[in-house]
Order: sequence, then C-alpha cells, then structure tokens
Amino acid sequence: MSLRAPRFWQSRGAISSALLPVAWAYGAIATSRWRRTEPIDCGLPVICIGNLEVGGAGKTPLAIDLLVRLQARGLKPFALTRGYGGKRSGPLLVDPARHDWRQVGDEARLLASHAPTIVSGDRVAGALLARQQEADIIVMDDGFQNPGLKKTASLLVIDADYGLGNGRLFPAGPLREAPGAALARCDAVILVGDSGGLPDELSGTSLPLFKAAIRTLNKPLDLKGLRVIAFAGIGRPKKFFDGLRRIGAELVSAVAFPDHHPYRAADLALILSKAADLDALAVTTEKDRQRLDPELAERVLAVPAAFIWQQEAEIDALLDRILDGQ
Repeated sequence: MSLRAPRFWQSRGAISSALLPVAWAYGAIATSRWRRTEPIDCGLPVICIGNLEVGGAGKTPLAIDLLVRLQARGLKPFALTRGYGGKRSGPLLVDPARHDWRQVGDEARLLASHAPTIVSGDRVAGALLARQQEADIIVMDDGFQNPGLKKTASLLVIDADYGLGNGRLFPAGPLREAPGAALARCDAVILVGDSGGLPDELSGTSLPLFKAAIRTLNKPLDLKGLRVIAFAGIGRPKKFFDGLRRIGAELVSAVAFPDHHPYRAADLALILSKAADLDALAVTTEKDRQRLDPELAERVLAVPAAFIWQQEAEIDALLDRILDGQ
C-alpha cells in the first residue's frame, strides 16, 4: 500500500473540520485501548521508536543507528517491526534471501541488512521469538501507540521540517494521538531535521531533547559532479533529493512516489529510459531498492543515509542508562 499525506493536513480548513467527529472517535478508541491493556514484559529490554504523526519521521534510520551502536557494545540486538506493506503477519525471523518486500515489507528487509529482524503484528509474540533466538535487547521500529508490549524506554521522533501539521488527530490531521498523551509515555524526544524547532504542542516539555539529521552519504560511488535522475517513494522524498544536491550530485530529474510505493516494471522502465536519454545515473534510497525487482535493481544505485547526532555523547549516555535499568 502506498501513502501520500493529503494537503488538508497542513491547515484547519473545511475538509479537516468536517472530519473532526471521526477524529474524536479515533482518539477515544485509542485512549480506551490504553486503559484496558496491561503491557506484557517479555523479559528483555525494549527500546521503542515511535512518532506522533502518520508517515515517515526517521524512525527506521534511528532504529538502524541504535542497532549498530548496541552491536558495537558487544550485544546481540534484534529489530522488531510489524512489517508494514508485507503479507506475513508473523512472528517471523526475516531471511532477506527468502523473504521479499511483498512478504515482510521494505522496512523489515532494510533492518534485516543490519541486524536480526522479526516481523510480527503481535508485538508480544515477536518479542518472545526474539528472546527464544537469544537476543540481548530489542529495538522496536514503530509500536509507540501499541500498548501490548512493555517498553523499557520510548523515543519520540519529530520531523523538524514537517512538525505536527495542523495538530489534529487522524483523519482530520496527521496525528496518531494527542501530543500530551504521547509525552507522558516517552523518555526522550528526537528532533530530526535542519530547520524549525519543537512544535508548539511540545515546547513545554522537560524531557531530554536530542537533535539529529538524516544525511545522504556519498557512497558506494562518488556522486560529486555526476548527473543523476533520482526517484523515491518514502515519507519525505524531497529530503533525499536535497541530500543528493548537498553531496554535489547534479540532479537532472527527480521523481517522487507515495510512501511504500509498489514499483512496477513500467515505473522503472520509464525512469531508466529517461536516465539513458539524459545521460544520467538512476539512483534511489536503500529503502526503495527493497521494492525493486532484482533484475531491475541491478541497474539502479542505492544511496545510503546515516543518522547524524548533534549530541552523540549524550545519546550514548542515554543508552547506558537504558542498559543499566535506570
């Protein structure tokens, strides 16, 4: 399923206002779910990465960053995700050689390229499978709004450039829940982006605030001065395109698809034909490459990205506190 945020989520116009009764019902159901659910302790530390708004905010890049940091400490972290866009509900240990994106989703495959990854719609069942597989700690990509599994620490990711839209609950706006309720359950706020600060709805929080950015890396091929045609079906495609310009690539064309877009052969044929006409290299994100058929993927360069912290020592200190059970 591909997603594209509607424009009315950025304002409080007629369409958004007409949907407010549905949004209030959505919020009431979510509140009731939390009140009637007792979280289950899986016996392992669980770091949950979530966000307030529907769509991308940088959760998966942050999850990968934490997985790598935990591995550097000699630990065996597992990623846990529901496998959005995949047909398999799990619990399932992802094998990239056997499970394509149609089965487990693009994010699960990307996570599995960095650490053992479990797909499970039932987060508790997935966490218990991780424990059976002798995991030391779980990094849960999304699931902040899921009350079933007890979290050791919850990190709330905010897109500094997008903010919280019109500040209304889904479907009248982009929010999954009220900001106050989210802040009451999280342990730190991660502000991702180059512009803007905390949204007004979060400005009064006393929680630890970490600032970071997702940076396009100039590898595996040096793109400086090279002509590229870029395409992306992620939450914020413009960030990828801007990142390519930042590393010096000559962006001759940029094609934005909805988030999680299921690429067809015709999509890639058009892009590759255009790249040939423009004497350019076709490039995309590592996440998008998961959704390309293997024979076509060989003709596209996947450009990686990294999560860059402003306060790297402080995020390591936060991990220390989580691991020490403080």
